[in-house]
Amino acid sequence: MVGCRGRRGIPTSESSNLPPAAHDIAERQSLTAGHGFRLVMLGLGMSVVPLDTAVNIAFPDITGSFGLPISMIQWVVICYVLTYAALMLAFGRIGDMAGHARVFRAGLAWSVVAYLLCAAAPSFGWLLFCRFLQGIGAGLVISCAPALVTGLYPEARRAHAVGIFTLIFALASALGPLIGGAVVARWGWPAVFWFRAPIALTSLLLLRGLPPAKASAGERFDVLGALLLALGLAALLFAINAASRVGGLQPVALLAAAIASLSLFVWWEGRAPRPVVRIEMFHDIGFAAVNLVTALMYLATFSVLLFVPYFFARFGGMSLPLAGAVLATGSATMALAAPPAGWLIARVAAERIAAVGLLTVGGGLFLIGLWSAEVSPATMVATLSVQGLGIGLFQTAYMDIVMRSSPVADRGVAGSLAILTRTIGTVTGAASLTILFHAVQAGDTAAAFLDAFRAVFRIIGIAVAVSVVAIPWWRRSARA
Repeated sequence: MVGCRGRRGIPTSESSNLPPAAHDIAERQSLTAGHGFRLVMLGLGMSVVPLDTAVNIAFPDITGSFGLPISMIQWVVICYVLTYAALMLAFGRIGDMAGHARVFRAGLAWSVVAYLLCAAAPSFGWLLFCRFLQGIGAGLVISCAPALVTGLYPEARRAHAVGIFTLIFALASALGPLIGGAVVARWGWPAVFWFRAPIALTSLLLLRGLPPAKASAGERFDVLGALLLALGLAALLFAINAASRVGGLQPVALLAAAIASLSLFVWWEGRAPRPVVRIEMFHDIGFAAVNLVTALMYLATFSVLLFVPYFFARFGGMSLPLAGAVLATGSATMALAAPPAGWLIARVAAERIAAVGLLTVGGGLFLIGLWSAEVSPATMVATLSVQGLGIGLFQTAYMDIVMRSSPVADRGVAGSLAILTRTIGTVTGAASLTILFHAVQAGDTAAAFLDAFRAVFRIIGIAVAVSVVAIPWWRRSARA
């Protein structure tokens, strides 16, 4: 049996005769290899959610194919974002109860079908319904992804795990438009959906060895809390969207419904035996402030995706591939910054890294507000890199703060909260930034656009930098 060899080439029949130290080294090498493969497969599966940035590049082809006005494309975003934002925290709680891996795999299986249905949609109405289905899959996948990534590491290396999660998310977000442009040019808009089906399927089939689900001892899911939360978030996001489009009483009515539902949710969660969200976490003023600042930061940074493409169209003078590469600079820099940020957080209070990140984001946005009509691509890359660096530092620190504020048993909800705060900030930014831009724009000329563009970025850059005062950056992290 000497010829039978185990992992790393160690003879199976003789491994028990190895000295203890050599046996431990061989075992650690085997575990490291398995850990790395699980991390790759987990990253591959969760990447299908941020890869949805590929859909943005297909917007003109979608409206053209169905003969729709440009304004209708917003429903492609709304049906998807509203669904996963409203369901994410509930799915995170289900993951805490039934097992994060089980919910994650269910999301991958659901997403494979949803992507194929989106690609095959015969009409715009069917596409919107399939985007709703896709949102359910995205909520299942991304709600438990942070808990699964951090679960691959010991608690002492939580900050490193958070950095890895941020790296994967940022890389996929940056690759989305690049892949989307290539596949749309070759196969049309359906390709931005179906190209993700084999990615999700590969992760589903090959991902093994994740921690098993823990018994919930007859624990019951908080159905009423989940319904109130979903209703409140959906009404809030619809109110924000309606405020930028229709005005009048509709946004006010939706906002009133959102306030009523979310107020009932907070009241009920304080009394539920096993709530969807532990409301007492927000009794900590510092924790509540960090979440509010995070929403503001993502509201502000959405301005890059919202306004910079129009700047390119008017002043950039670049080809579409070059413009896409320049626009991806921020996400690429965010990805590069995430692992070092995790290393820093393990040595410095996460609040301090978050404060540095906010100042860097604010500075980068303000520098974009200094662009002239003749700005060079190199200057664009440099300034976009500054704000991307800040996002990488802040997002990693924020994720660590949220994770350490929750017990390990509640990590599904904690990770979902971190993603939800980002989503609310982005959706709010889509409406509020448009209102701000039109408020400062003095006309329809190129010069008026440039003046408004520069004013908006300076305003939001200063706002983000000033928000650092709300972060308890002096606090020495009490690591859970």
